[in-house]
Amino acid sequence: MSRFALIALALHLPLFVYPLTRLVMWLDVSLPIALVTLVPLISSQTVSRVWLRGRREMWALAIRRIADFLLGVSFVLLSLVLVGEVVLVLSNAAPARVASLIVAVTIAAGVMGVVVASFPAVVTVPLQSTKVDRLRRFVQITDVHIGSRSPRFLERIILRINLLDPEMLFITGDFIDETGITPADLRSLQSLNCPVCFSIGNHEKYEDLEAICERLAGLGVKVLRNRSWRQAGVQVIGVDDMDDAQQVQKRLAEIPVSPADYVVLLYHRPRGLEAAADAGVDLMLSGHTHNGQIVPFNLLVRRVFDRTRGLFTIGSTHLYVSQGTGTWGPVMRMGTRSEITLLEVSPATAA
Repeated sequence: MSRFALIALALHLPLFVYPLTRLVMWLDVSLPIALVTLVPLISSQTVSRVWLRGRREMWALAIRRIADFLLGVSFVLLSLVLVGEVVLVLSNAAPARVASLIVAVTIAAGVMGVVVASFPAVVTVPLQSTKVDRLRRFVQITDVHIGSRSPRFLERIILRINLLDPEMLFITGDFIDETGITPADLRSLQSLNCPVCFSIGNHEKYEDLEAICERLAGLGVKVLRNRSWRQAGVQVIGVDDMDDAQQVQKRLAEIPVSPADYVVLLYHRPRGLEAAADAGVDLMLSGHTHNGQIVPFNLLVRRVFDRTRGLFTIGSTHLYVSQGTGTWGPVMRMGTRSEITLLEVSPATAA
């Protein structure tokens, strides 16, 4: 049996089979109706992620969205069913009433999670630097996941960015997570009123990386793969994502850092702040973590990364870790938020 099959089986038992079976029992549903309901729900992830992978038809996308919604609420459902078990043991509550309440709360939580994920908040991060002589406004988006998310979602993001009127847009990886995303899907990038700099994430590497970079470059995006670009007193360095704790240190040793410019480093994973500070970087921007996206995954993310969201500082070097603009898998956020990050760098007096 493949590793995927083993993982799928291990997850389906606690997340789908157990809670759904208990609800059916509590609601006293007949066997034929139970089978018609349970079989599609329990097999939804296999259908979505194996049989329909890469399909772009509307019906396939609709099935995928439903399967992702079920996955997103599965932890809520499991938790509520466990609470329901306790309630039924300790009280005389009717099983059908408990089950109905569980279903209602799960659906409500899922809908709220979809709303939060669909409308990213603008998060303003104020910074200061002796290297700027006027207010500099930059925007970061990251983990947009076009493929998992639609081109229409990107269009809404671009409209919001134009209203912020930044002088540069930084995209810190996982912008695309599916093979075959066309220039037409990304054409809203051409409506931006500022230069766009992009560094790759891990998901671009899983797909057609070279084609992705070519499409973005063809749309005017500055694809920075272990190289830098300069404009108006700002040096932007892009480092390729790598599962190597020393990646930032290694690549910065090969890229000259301009001491006179305000230096921005784009690196997908929130690792390497110490190396960036040693190299003279002023601002490092990362994403990748999604801050777990859906609780309790935030607890797992914190075991892997020391810096999962927000602002961190070493000396005069800042690292900002975004929770992500889009989502991967379920279009849902619980306990986290989607964000567009506005970085406002104002002049500071040298100490």
